[in-house]
Amino acid sequence: MNNHQTWPPRSHSSPFFTVPQVPTTKTPTKSQPKSHRSQKSTRQRSPNAHRDFSALPDDLLIKIGSTFSLRNLRAASLVCRSWNEALHPLREAMLFLKSGKRYKHGRGNVRKDMEKALDSFLKGAERGSSMAMVDAGLLRWELGEWEEAVRLYRRAAEVGDVGGMCNLGIACLQVKPPDPKEAVKWLYKAASAGHARAQYQLALCLHQGCGTDRRPSEAARWYLRAAERGYARAMYNVSLCYSLGQGFHKSHRLAKKWMKRAADHGLGKAQFEHGLSLFSVGEMMEAAVYLELASRAGEAIAAPLQNIVDLRLSAASRDRVRVLANNWRALPSMRRP
Repeated sequence: MNNHQTWPPRSHSSPFFTVPQVPTTKTPTKSQPKSHRSQKSTRQRSPNAHRDFSALPDDLLIKIGSTFSLRNLRAASLVCRSWNEALHPLREAMLFLKSGKRYKHGRGNVRKDMEKALDSFLKGAERGSSMAMVDAGLLRWELGEWEEAVRLYRRAAEVGDVGGMCNLGIACLQVKPPDPKEAVKWLYKAASAGHARAQYQLALCLHQGCGTDRRPSEAARWYLRAAERGYARAMYNVSLCYSLGQGFHKSHRLAKKWMKRAADHGLGKAQFEHGLSLFSVGEMMEAAVYLELASRAGEAIAAPLQNIVDLRLSAASRDRVRVLANNWRALPSMRRP
C-alpha cells in the first residue's frame, strides 16, 4: 500500500503473504486419496518402532510435512511406501496451491479469477498445506473476512509456518479490537526464525511500546536484522536510528549508508532523502536521478527540489538523468528465512 508510515508510527502495510487453513469437514470419497483419512494410523508397530520412520503416525507426518515445498515432499515420499501414501494429500495440496496462484495472478494462459483462486487455496489447505492456508487467509483478509483469515493464519502458524506467524501477528494489530500482546508473541516467533517483515514489525512494536515495554535499543537491533535481510523500510529506520542516536550511537556515515541502501531497494521516501543529501553537497547529477525516482514513486515533495536541480543542469544532462532513471532497477528485497 502507498503512504506507509515507517517511523515511528505503526506500519499500515497491506495485510500479508500467508495464512492457516480451516479444518476440513469433508469425508473421504472414492475419488480422494486413502491418506485423507483422519483416524489414527493402523500400522503395526515393530519392537524397534522408535527407530522405524515408517511407524510415524500419519497425522504427525502430515503436520511435519505441512510446510514442505513440493520438491521436499517428493523427496520425503521416496523414503518408504508408508510415507509415500501418507504424504499423498500434501502432494495434491501443492498442485492446488500452484493452481490457485495461476488464478490469482493470471499466469499460464489463465485469466485472473479470485473466486477460483480462493477455492484452490482452500482445497490445498484442507489437505494440510500451510502455504495454501496462508494464501487463502490473504484472500479472506482482502475480502474483509478478517475472522476467517485470522483462523487460517493461526492454523498455519501453529504448524510452524513463519509466514503464517508473521501474518497472524500483523492481523492481531489490525483487527477490532486489536490484541497487541498476542501480536508481539507471534511476531517474536517469526522474527526469531529469520522472517524479515516480522523483524521489522516487531521492531516497530518495541519502538512504540505496543504490546510490550518500549525498548528503543532492542528495536534498533531488530530493524538492523530486517535491514540486513533486505527489507527496505527497515533500512530507512536503521538510517534514522543512526541519525538520531536512537538505539545506536550517532553516525552520519552509517545513516547515509543505510539511507542509500533503502533508496537503492526502491523506497521512494529514502530516494528523496538521499537525493536531498546529494543536493546538499553539490552532487547535482546523481541527486537529479534519485529525485526523479522519488517523484516516480509518488513522493510529491521531491518535485519542487527536482525542478531546482534541473535548472542547474544542461539540457543534455537532464536527458541523461531521464535515461538513467528509465534504466534503473531496484535491488531485490527480503531474502527468505
